[in-house]
Amino acid sequence: MMLNGNYPSAKTIYRQQLANGITLLVYENFASQSVVVEGVVRAGALVEEREKAGLANFTAASLMRGTHQRSFEQIYEDLESVGADLSFSSGQHTTAFSASSLVEDLELVLDLLARSLRQPAFPPAQIEQIRGLLFTALHIRANDTRYQAGLAFDELLYRDHPYGRSAHGYFDTIPAISREDILDFHARYYGPRQMIITLVGAIKAEEAQARVESALGDWENSRQKVLPTVPEAPRPVTLQRTAVVMPKKTQSDIVLGLPGPLRSAPDYLDATLMNTILGVFGMMGRIGKSVREEQGLAYYAYSHLQGGLGPSPWYACAGVAPQNVEQAIESIRQEIDHIQNEPVPAGELADSQAYRTGSMPVGLETNSGLADVITDMELFGLGLDYLINFPDLIWAITPERVQAAAQNYLSTEQIAVAVAGPDPVNSKQ
Repeated sequence: MMLNGNYPSAKTIYRQQLANGITLLVYENFASQSVVVEGVVRAGALVEEREKAGLANFTAASLMRGTHQRSFEQIYEDLESVGADLSFSSGQHTTAFSASSLVEDLELVLDLLARSLRQPAFPPAQIEQIRGLLFTALHIRANDTRYQAGLAFDELLYRDHPYGRSAHGYFDTIPAISREDILDFHARYYGPRQMIITLVGAIKAEEAQARVESALGDWENSRQKVLPTVPEAPRPVTLQRTAVVMPKKTQSDIVLGLPGPLRSAPDYLDATLMNTILGVFGMMGRIGKSVREEQGLAYYAYSHLQGGLGPSPWYACAGVAPQNVEQAIESIRQEIDHIQNEPVPAGELADSQAYRTGSMPVGLETNSGLADVITDMELFGLGLDYLINFPDLIWAITPERVQAAAQNYLSTEQIAVAVAGPDPVNSKQ
């Protein structure tokens, strides 16, 4: 486990801006002869229209289905022959990539990464296979109360905002996405501008830069568009509710919340510590203790907050028996009221601070964990000394700051509530 002084920092993270706009970050770690490559391109669902929802995700899922040099089968044979892996995933603002291999196979992995990003062939037969897989995922989502509650929550909370659309699409949009749509999306949004690529492992920074420049340094896309700035998402004026009726289910799932802070908000860490107290620490914080442990209302109950480039939500969720829906909702709202109106006791605050600072090194024990954090530091503009400063920043948070964050970002009345399950009686439209 890392000691504070050994965290990656501006002194040990090599950062270089390549001529074509790619930001390269390298952290040398010779503990094992492996290397992890992670990063993002600025291509996401933010630009999709409702009738083509799922396009960014469809595109990302198709990148490795064949390039102009290698077939789908050849790509996976190349990876399997050396025990390497490579994958892509898409979100609202970015498409992320992740790869790992032995150092001796890095050139192959970077070549596959670069060709998948730059020259995907999007073979028609493979496109149709992926369409089938996406439909299967939609059927799974349609029959899962937890997924349905989350989907209904997003649509209720964000409405016409881009975050109100499913990045995985819908039954009516996946058939409407053509190969030409995928080709056009790739041509317009995939490119080196504002791309981030992070390498962590047993490789010198200068050699890593040479390898990346060989694979990606000459990539240009004069058509590449910049994603628009995400609009603000106002909180509901009053308590809003929706229900997804699923008669054959035996469990109801609840999601309630409201738009949360950007990752760049000055009080973001205050808000995250508030959420740790409310629904994370110990047996899922105060919410888990009250709703699940003391009252026995829920199979699970917790809260979540993770700021991003846009107004991602703060939400609390619970899985309950249908007859417990109203009591669980009211109990969560009571915990929101308590943290807004009563200062957190010093001991409880200190326990959560110790949890946050003590658990952070666990996520940095692998090359993948290190690469995740270093990429995020660049993506969100946190600075390369963020990890070194983090413990002091957390321990500086006072009960007053926690309460202020709760008052700023939470509400018992201006909140969206979604319930999915068998009993519509207790869910008001």
